[in-house]
Order: sequence, then structure tokens, then C-alpha cells
Amino acid sequence: GSLDAPFWLNAGCAILHQRAVVDIVATTRVEVLRVPVANFEAGLKSLPTAAFDLLRDVALAHRHQAELAVSRLGKDAEARCAEWLLRHAEPAASQPGALAVFLRERKRQIAAQLGIAPETFSRVLRQLRERSLISGSGRVLNLIDPGGLKALAGT
Repeated sequence: GSLDAPFWLNAGCAILHQRAVVDIVATTRVEVLRVPVANFEAGLKSLPTAAFDLLRDVALAHRHQAELAVSRLGKDAEARCAEWLLRHAEPAASQPGALAVFLRERKRQIAAQLGIAPETFSRVLRQLRERSLISGSGRVLNLIDPGGLKALAGT
């Protein structure tokens, strides 16, 4: 993608105290304005709580979208699905120490988040079951091998 000036590059990373998801490379002459972190944070602290909370939530949403875009560009459907399962894992009530994913959305909606067809999502889940990485069906998926899913996701 490309950006046209004037443009603020990823202040969300500073708000969240996290590194950038992607690198920015200039192909033309640019002017960079650096703001000391202490000054930036002082400005954030001067905001009303509701405004800061909104700004933080927007920064989180932007980061999630950037991570999703990078994932779609660099990972296949299996890797994206494994990453999604790990991100949505919760402690399983049935077994102490076990993880499960409770599907609170329709599979069609989850597939759309992953940038794949619903049929592809179903096929990938079947393949993960066959590889003994997950078990279960319906609304609850048990993560049998979280380490295997991490390896598949590339995390």
C-alpha cells in the first residue's frame, strides 16, 4: 500500500506500548517529526478518561486489522486458522489445564475474518482434527496440541 502526506504513522503503537506490526519504507523524500515519548505520554494523560479509552480502543482495533492484513498476506488458510484458534482459546471447564475454543459466531463469520471461504474453514478444521491438533465439533473445539498449532501458525 501507499500513504500520501500529511500522515501520522502508527501512533497506536506508542499508545499501546508495542512495536509496530509492519515496517514503513519511504520511496520519496519525507519529513519526519519526532515527539519524545515523555511528551507524547503527557499529552495522553491530559485527555479525559473517556477520550483516552476511546483512543486506546481505536489503537487496538487498528493493530488487530494490521495483524490480520499481515496474516492474510503471509500465511495460508491452515496457519491463519491455527492462529485464530490460539488467539480465542480459553481454559476448558472439562479438564484442568486444557484449552478450548467456544465458537460464539457463525462459522461463516469466522471464515470471513480469516479471509477464506466457509467451506475452506470447515475443511481446515477437519484437517486439524485428522492431524490430532484439535477435537470436538459443533460450538466447542478442544485444543489437543497447542504447541502443534503454534508451530503451524508460525508463532
